[in-house]
Amino acid sequence: MTLTPLVYWAQRHEEIYLRVELTDAQNINVHVHGKVLHFRAQGHGAKGQNEYEFNLEFLLPVKPEVTFRSTQRQVNITVWKEERGWWERPSAHERKPVYLAPDFDRWLDESDAEKEIQENEIKRNKLRASRHKEGFFTLKNGFLFVYNLVQFLGFSWIFANLTVRLFILGQDSLYNTFHTISDVMFFCQILAAVEVLNAAFGVVRTAVIPTLIQVVGRNFILFIIFGSLEEIHNQPVVFFVFYLWSAIEIFRYPFYMLGCFNTEWKILTWLRYTVWIPLYPLGVIAEAVAVIQSISIFDKTKLFSIPLPKAFGPAVSFSYFLYVYLILMCLGLFFNLNHLYMQRKRRFGTKKRKAN
Repeated sequence: MTLTPLVYWAQRHEEIYLRVELTDAQNINVHVHGKVLHFRAQGHGAKGQNEYEFNLEFLLPVKPEVTFRSTQRQVNITVWKEERGWWERPSAHERKPVYLAPDFDRWLDESDAEKEIQENEIKRNKLRASRHKEGFFTLKNGFLFVYNLVQFLGFSWIFANLTVRLFILGQDSLYNTFHTISDVMFFCQILAAVEVLNAAFGVVRTAVIPTLIQVVGRNFILFIIFGSLEEIHNQPVVFFVFYLWSAIEIFRYPFYMLGCFNTEWKILTWLRYTVWIPLYPLGVIAEAVAVIQSISIFDKTKLFSIPLPKAFGPAVSFSYFLYVYLILMCLGLFFNLNHLYMQRKRRFGTKKRKAN
């Protein structure tokens, strides 16, 4: 004997939901033919363990596709309306089938259903924005990781090369540093301009001014002082400048590489925020020595001098600018030392307060 199960219904603007009260349903057969949904299954319903079926003719046409999901206690069916809209009743017959009742667990009025659609659309938009943001961050982190890796390899090569040459050649290695190292240093320092762009466009959360001071200051020493004066190429000051620069960077760039993956090594973090305390001032002192040594050469060669009309006297020597630059170096040193100190204080001071 075939019996009719209890069926509960609810709707949205595009779907009809049916919940068939049938426990441990088996051999489920659900399909739509025209406007009629046909259901047949075996299970434990209101009349015990039997075969249950029903045929429900909908008020308006529906799509032939139908989905269902069976649980231990019921069978959930979803049918899609042919046209979007709100039905006054589910059945084509004005008199509701006796086995059909509202599903108050899913019941919504038309206005509530509209609000639900809007809320779901907002959630979907947020999800799409979140996925787009995640994709951007993944791309950004990949770019930053590759950049920091290239810089780390470059400065590591410089540091290792200078160290090995110092142990093997001793004092003689101090006099030909520029000819053996300058190509890689030129590459690394030109590439460092990316750091200013990253800070300016918000790719990284770093202050633009300190980054700009460091990059411009180093490139000035490298290209103007070292690059343009052959007399400086064989001076030991080149070795000390390059060695101090690279000694700082071999800790800074690995720290940034790990940051791309939200990973931190405590010893590396400590080194990144500590080694600059002696090395950064020493580096600025070495740069200042290079500038002072170059002043007499610029006066002698008249390189980069600014010519003046005869009525105003001889050309203005580039050395005057270097005197001003030395003052700016001192100001930049104190500015960057304060900036780096505040970074270190925020990093370790915050952790200390958390620990307490």
